[in-house]
Amino acid sequence: MPSLAIVWFRRDLRLSDNPALMAALATHQTVIPVYIHDETCGRTEGGASLWWLHHSLTALDQSLKRKKSRLILRRGPAAECLHDLIKQTGASAVYWNRLYDEPSRERDTAIKTALKKKNITAESFNGSLLKEPWEMKTKTGNEYRVFTPFWKNMAADINLDPPLPVPKTVRPAINWPTSDALDDWRLLPTKPDWAGGFREMWRVGEDAAAERFDDFLEAAVTAYPDGRDRPALAATSRLSPHLHFGEISPRQVWQRAKIYMAAHKATAGGALAYLREIGWREFSYHLLFHAPSLATKNWNTRFDSFPWAKVTQVKNKKNLEAWQKGQTGYPIVDAGMRELWTTGWMHNRVRMIAASFLIKHLMIDWRHGEQWFWDTLVDADPANNAASWQWVAGSGADASPYFRIFNPVLQGEKFDSDGQYVRRWVPELATMPNKFIHHPWDAPADVLKAAGVVLGKTYPQPLIDHSLARARALEAYGQTK
Repeated sequence: MPSLAIVWFRRDLRLSDNPALMAALATHQTVIPVYIHDETCGRTEGGASLWWLHHSLTALDQSLKRKKSRLILRRGPAAECLHDLIKQTGASAVYWNRLYDEPSRERDTAIKTALKKKNITAESFNGSLLKEPWEMKTKTGNEYRVFTPFWKNMAADINLDPPLPVPKTVRPAINWPTSDALDDWRLLPTKPDWAGGFREMWRVGEDAAAERFDDFLEAAVTAYPDGRDRPALAATSRLSPHLHFGEISPRQVWQRAKIYMAAHKATAGGALAYLREIGWREFSYHLLFHAPSLATKNWNTRFDSFPWAKVTQVKNKKNLEAWQKGQTGYPIVDAGMRELWTTGWMHNRVRMIAASFLIKHLMIDWRHGEQWFWDTLVDADPANNAASWQWVAGSGADASPYFRIFNPVLQGEKFDSDGQYVRRWVPELATMPNKFIHHPWDAPADVLKAAGVVLGKTYPQPLIDHSLARARALEAYGQTK
């Protein structure tokens, strides 16, 4: 009987540079690709992520069918699903690429132990990071707490093998096990269907990821160091959801960027700046590995005593809801929150502004913001999302100091000087002149009238004055010292 292996896909939804898949194909005559939707392990995925997952699984199945294979779907606890699949197929091995959140690590360790006790080969691989979190250590042998030395060490020491190719064929099974129907999982929104903007903005899957990165290198990477801060420009890669779901690997990104840098030495700075952001992703996973509660507990315990506003109180609850809906009265913040709701994505500069506003203007605990992003971002990532929110809050590793409080008006004027981004996402202000578009409350009555803006009716008054908010936040911060 030919040897048969199960390849357990997780956040590695691609055929290229997939070490688990290639290891199975190198050793076994038959391979069964499987995806298990395990809702019992760790954090439940948000609605935006589930939308992406549906389309990514569809794309992976199409890729496999072109290789004479198919994707088997199961829903339930992974250990039980794998046991059932092994029983159905007679598989002698299971291969997968590693995840790094604590619940997944504990589950996978238990599964590997149980399989080996039954003489089933169980092997895992690094398919989503440049360096394993435990490989990166300071000179004293400890984990890193500051990004810059982490990045310098990684960038100097990295020696990657070339990405693995797409297999020529994924040798199919003779008797396929039963599979769930993807539509039965109901991952897509229906009542209401809020994903229209998602469909307009995104192409999902491995092919789309490769094309998006190629387009970025061809059209935007040269101007990336400055352009990445301007939300109205298409100056970023928007590769983050593809990386999160493993439709492209960081090793592929690293190699393609290095090839570009070698061929365009005069403008290589843009690609290097971009790779530094890949380094931040690596640093975030390093933090998550060593601080598994990164999404729920302050990395810096000094912030445990911070006097956050209680969202159980009516005013603070309304403030949180106004922020979520893009109704804060600060145009750059509102533009970002509406972009997020419509497309499942927000420009990174605006993410920082919006997060700072929630934390420092409204004094609302960063965990409420992290949870909202977790549900609404297509790139909601257990490491990046939590690490970035703690960075803004000042409670994280190598964080922005809490006393660094963004002025949303100045941020808007600096990075959206002509108001193009605000006009797109806050159409109530579309005809406001540049001079007042980031602070319409200062506009004379005749200017507001000409623009059709009635503050408090067509567009909200600011939830709080910036100067008052800043003073209040600094006073609260003083209590943690």
